[in-house]
Amino acid sequence: ARAMLSSERYLYVLFCCQQALEKALKAIISTKGPDNFPPKIHQLPRLAELAGINLSVEQSRFIREVSSFYLESRYPEDMRKLSLTTSRKGSENVLNRTEVMIRWLKSIR
Repeated sequence: ARAMLSSERYLYVLFCCQQALEKALKAIISTKGPDNFPPKIHQLPRLAELAGINLSVEQSRFIREVSSFYLESRYPEDMRKLSLTTSRKGSENVLNRTEVMIRWLKSIR
């Protein structure tokens, strides 16, 4: 995500943030036991629920926001629309908040 920010590919910053949070949540799910395989879903709120994580209201809002970047980035027409609304400032904000969230997720494992 940092490399995408440096290269001004702001849409991909958002997508990488979604992917990073998805992988972090799936890692927590997989640590719950040998038979716990993360589901093949991309919905961050559902993954947090399956991981048994209690999110604050702010964290919950944030992962819902970031979760949408996966769905919208899958389809070319949505990618075009979303890319028109992305900016360096907004993407950098999401990236910084994602880094904070991932550090927090690592601390609660």
